[in-house]
Order: sequence, then structure tokens, then C-alpha cells
Amino acid sequence: MKLARIETADGVLDGEYDDGTVTTDEGTYTVGEDATLKAPCVPRVFYCVGRNYGEKVDQMGYDVPEEPDFFIKGPTSLCDPDGPIEYPSFTEELTYAGELAAVIDVACHELSEDEVDDAVRGYTILNDLDCLDQERRTARKAFDGSAPLGPVIDTEVDPVGLDMTTHINGELRQEDNTANMFIKPREVIAFLSERFTFHPGDVISFGSPANPGLLERGDEIAIEYEGIGVLRNTVE
Repeated sequence: MKLARIETADGVLDGEYDDGTVTTDEGTYTVGEDATLKAPCVPRVFYCVGRNYGEKVDQMGYDVPEEPDFFIKGPTSLCDPDGPIEYPSFTEELTYAGELAAVIDVACHELSEDEVDDAVRGYTILNDLDCLDQERRTARKAFDGSAPLGPVIDTEVDPVGLDMTTHINGELRQEDNTANMFIKPREVIAFLSERFTFHPGDVISFGSPANPGLLERGDEIAIEYEGIGVLRNTVE
């Protein structure tokens, strides 16, 4: 099942997504006609893992981590699918990162790996935008609108073994499979849950393959994860 949030004349609604239509308690809406997709959840916080793919580690000259290397984005980082990405005024080196992300379903803490599936609502897609010319990781990654999210949450997909691609203006820039993560999603979630209490709607992302190339104003980004869909945004 795929879950979506939509903006309608009746307000923002949650429902089940199926081939461009969303069924809610209030009725059925068609995306692009009487509904617009919103980010599929409203996180209090984004927990983002880096250095989790071999090509990325090679590209950036990092060491392979022995445990998840993570940072945090705040709620103002959220950006809707199909919404514009505002090119920050303080950078000249904006780049993208197509990441798989989990959405937490229940308040929880200190999960074992076997308990993770019961605590996760499902999986979606995150674009971890990055201003490479800033000096600290928070300055680089946690600015307003730095986390486009969506388009839907898939409640049934297994996070290990998913093909992914990122296209910029139709050109293939990223291609990998989540089986190539150093630390797999369930292990990441269990690790972070020892340190943080999760709440419904919180997002955990699992890192990006190598991402060659910078973004320019006018670029269209399309990140696809097998079974989930395509997250699209355009840089302004």
C-alpha cells in the first residue's frame, strides 16, 4: 500500500495512493486535478546517515564507517514533492543526494533490529541537498528546504535490494542498489533508537551513492527508488 498527503479544497488530507488518485475518508481525489501532493509526513526531525555506499566513500575520500555516521536536519528542511527548490543565496556549490528514507509510525526507543519493522510506517525518498562550499555539515545540509521528501510512503517494500537512479534534466547521474549499503536500514534504525526517542512522522535516511555534478537554477531532479516512485523537484 502507498500512503500520500494531499492539498485539496477540503484542506490537507491523508489517504491511500493508487495510480494518481488518493482515497481519503472525505472522498477520492485526482492528483493534478483536484489535489496536489504534499510531503507524505511532517517530521519533527530528519536523522540522516552519510558515508554508507562504497562509491560515495571513494568519491569523497572518506574512511568506511564502523557504525552509522549521522547528522540531523530540522523540520524547516522539509520540501514537498514537485515543489520548487530555492537555490540558497549563500552557496555556489549546491548538489543533490538521492536517498531511501524510513518514516516512523509509533513513538519508540531502544529497538532491536527485529522490532524495527513494527515501528516503521514505510519507506519514501529523500533528496539530501548539500551546499558543498560551507564549512560545517549543519551549515551545508540543514538549511530551509534542504530535504525534498516523497512522493509517497510505501508500507510494503523491503528496504534492502532496491534499485535506484537519479536523473538531472533526463541525464543519468546516480545508479545503485540499496543492497550495497555498508550498514543496512534496520541496523541504522536500531542504532539510532538507542540514542533518540522516535515519534510518528520522524524520518531516517540511509545515505546516497556517489553524486557527480552540481545543480544549476532550472535543473529538474528525478530520484527513483524501485517500488516507491519518483521524487521530482526543480531548482529555482
